Amino acid sequence: MVIDIPRIPLAGGVALPQVGLGVFQIPPGDTAGIVRTALAAGCRHVDTAQMYRNEEGVGQGIRDSGVPREDVFVTTKLANDAHGHDNAITALEGSLQRLGTDYVDLYLIHWPLPAQDKFARTWEAFEELQRAGKTRAIGVSNFRPVDLDRLAEEGGAVPAVNQIELHPQFRQPEAERYHRAHGIVTEAWSPLAKGDVLGAEVLTDLAAKHGRTAAQIVLAWHVLRGRVVFPKSVHPDRIRENLDVADIELDEAELAAIDGLDEGRRTGPDPATFQG
Repeated sequence: MVIDIPRIPLAGGVALPQVGLGVFQIPPGDTAGIVRTALAAGCRHVDTAQMYRNEEGVGQGIRDSGVPREDVFVTTKLANDAHGHDNAITALEGSLQRLGTDYVDLYLIHWPLPAQDKFARTWEAFEELQRAGKTRAIGVSNFRPVDLDRLAEEGGAVPAVNQIELHPQFRQPEAERYHRAHGIVTEAWSPLAKGDVLGAEVLTDLAAKHGRTAAQIVLAWHVLRGRVVFPKSVHPDRIRENLDVADIELDEAELAAIDGLDEGRRTGPDPATFQG
């Protein structure tokens, strides 16, 4: 049975599947098979990046799956050494060649790199690429509200999404409030805190109550809070479990209990200082 996954509408008629597959740190030689497995289970959203060096495997996996390209939502992200107007355009052309497609569904600035002060000019190139049909939607990743304000001050289009580190131990409520106020969809990377959160008593108790795994409870929490998630796994059973969360019902008290795990603890770099 193929799993039914809800979608979130973006501007321009683009529909983003709320749960997908992340391929960060998946070896290039393994990527095609894992993507094929995920698509067979009902996944229709694959998140990659130029810096992951596995775009070719993503494209091959989609072709091997037999699922029509137009039915798969593909995200890729700009490499940190490709900021700037011309570089960003050239970089996407390279991604399209590696993916074996004429367009991506979502192109993101991977990191703002504020010390370089190039992301506003880079965003101009992203808008041009969208107008040219090379990407259906454009967004950012790891942008703080101050970075998003900078884009607004430059007169640019509002990003469709902002992909940020977000999990029960690092909720980023200020960022989510900003996103809601400006019509930006929140995508959560490291949605399971690299597994560190899964032993929390509140999660194991909820898992037992609902007959699911702790990971599924966390992913359902994200979905019910309106976020997009794309957990990484290389195991077929786990991939299917990660996708099968849309029917988990958590009430507001249960959601609030998971919210209460927030410790302000990152698993990855701080965008304010990260330089790639």
